[in-house]
Amino acid sequence: MIHVVAYLTTAVVFLAVDAVWLGVVARDFYAARLGAMLKSPPDLAIAAGFYAVYVVGIVIFAVAPALAADAWRTALVKGALFGFFAYATYDLTNLATLEGWPVTVSVVDVVWGTGLTGGSALMGFVLTKRLVGAG
Repeated sequence: MIHVVAYLTTAVVFLAVDAVWLGVVARDFYAARLGAMLKSPPDLAIAAGFYAVYVVGIVIFAVAPALAADAWRTALVKGALFGFFAYATYDLTNLATLEGWPVTVSVVDVVWGTGLTGGSALMGFVLTKRLVGAG
């Protein structure tokens, strides 16, 4: 039960914040740098698959260990590290293999993914504790 709540709370935070980032804050940033590489409209089924799987990773590697240790810092640090490694894998692979992939997109994306994942793990931890009374 606690892991279901952790998944749902983390997913809501991650999706809401990333939607604002991708749809409002950084929309023009990505469009200006990636242009024709961007699908219009994006494939929402594939995006949903990414989000579903990625949030499982956040819970397994950051939120669950934080709940077990009753330590919010664990959620934040392990979440940020998970985000850093995941987003760096994607962005550095793109830099290495795609002609014209901008360095600025990789830098911004890795910083974003690190902060977003760390913050989402932290909020998933906090909200799960409040809802379930864990720890």
